[in-house]
Amino acid sequence: MQPQPPRHPIRKRRAAALASVTVLTLAVSTSAGTGHLTAGAPGTGTGPAGLPLSPALTPCMISGATTVQMSEGIPTNGGYARSTGTVHALTLMVDFSDAPGEGNALDRFHEFFPQTREWFRTASYGRLDYRPETPIREWLRMPKPFEKYGVERGAPFDPGYRQLVKDIAAAAGPGVDFRDYDLVNVLMTPNAGPSALDTVLSVTFAGNPEAPVANGVAIANVSFIYSRQDDGSGTYDTTGYRVLPHENGHVFGLPDLYTQEGGAAVGHWDIMSEDWGANNDLLGWHKWKLGWLDSSQVSCAAKRGSAEYTLTPLTRAGGPKLVFVPLDGHTGYALELRTRGGNDEEVCRPGILIYKVDAEVDTGQGPITVHDARPNSDGCTRSPNVQTELSDAPFAPGQTFKDPKARIRIDVTSADLKGNYRVRVTRQ
Repeated sequence: MQPQPPRHPIRKRRAAALASVTVLTLAVSTSAGTGHLTAGAPGTGTGPAGLPLSPALTPCMISGATTVQMSEGIPTNGGYARSTGTVHALTLMVDFSDAPGEGNALDRFHEFFPQTREWFRTASYGRLDYRPETPIREWLRMPKPFEKYGVERGAPFDPGYRQLVKDIAAAAGPGVDFRDYDLVNVLMTPNAGPSALDTVLSVTFAGNPEAPVANGVAIANVSFIYSRQDDGSGTYDTTGYRVLPHENGHVFGLPDLYTQEGGAAVGHWDIMSEDWGANNDLLGWHKWKLGWLDSSQVSCAAKRGSAEYTLTPLTRAGGPKLVFVPLDGHTGYALELRTRGGNDEEVCRPGILIYKVDAEVDTGQGPITVHDARPNSDGCTRSPNVQTELSDAPFAPGQTFKDPKARIRIDVTSADLKGNYRVRVTRQ
């Protein structure tokens, strides 16, 4: 078992400063063959089932060391839930004697669905059929008061969460067969624990090899969702659900992109960076990692010289979506075209987003860094809970990005009437 990552400090912050913390361990406990939780052996089952690849993309399949618990490398390490096809999400609403559920448990369910299902459908271009299932339609009462589980921000799996998972499995009883599901969502009654304005408790334990077993399978990919993430801006009814697709991103193998400084490294360009406020999508790199892009939609700019590429908007299904420029076996630059549409509501300046991916950097430590085409501009949006400085980061036609040390130059050469862009990558 890999050691737990260090705890993230509890800190008050503006709602957009960071999303939910993730505590995880490397593991293998799911099977891509069935798509359901199984007692798989190490090496069986991993994120997307059948990630489409080609030999031409091999130089761009960067990887991280085994000490990196949640790497941006491609393909995704084993142990996570699959992210293509039909995925069954067991969703349970849980309360406690010292925090009894208020109102109908299904009201809590509908805070997240069908919005989460639609978000994944849009983000995946229909390749992920996410099905939330609620075999128990009332509050599932835990045998211990909430305070007895020792839940706090950054709490490790042992001992509190281990006991909580055991108690959930026992309380679910014969009405739930965990073999039927790919992942588990635990929607806590919102009055359990402090307000989300004071601290963030929502957490995911992904690919945990030592998770408790029920029906012969390890309950290894579980997202716990706590208090309502309402910052008072009046947007909760339309944005409050987004903590769940963020947390589920972890069960599919995606790391946190926020850092100690909040969303300063990636801004609002990926829900794994900021999941409060206006809707946003995933980066093209993540869409490839999750199996939502075909190999024909990804170009690997690994050869010396100059080459030109066309990119179509990431929000639009079909067409070329991602150019990757590898620097070495674990880092490189990604290029994609971001425009307003689909899950991207706050793109105030469309263009080519350029960011560096480092598969050697772990979750929450900045594995991805967006390069700002207009540094120190204070951005182009004032939408609540959107990191403003990087909101105008995309490069427009006529702009150039250079990495003199790596001897790489990226020119955005043109845009056509259909909204597609042309880029030129030069490697010396």
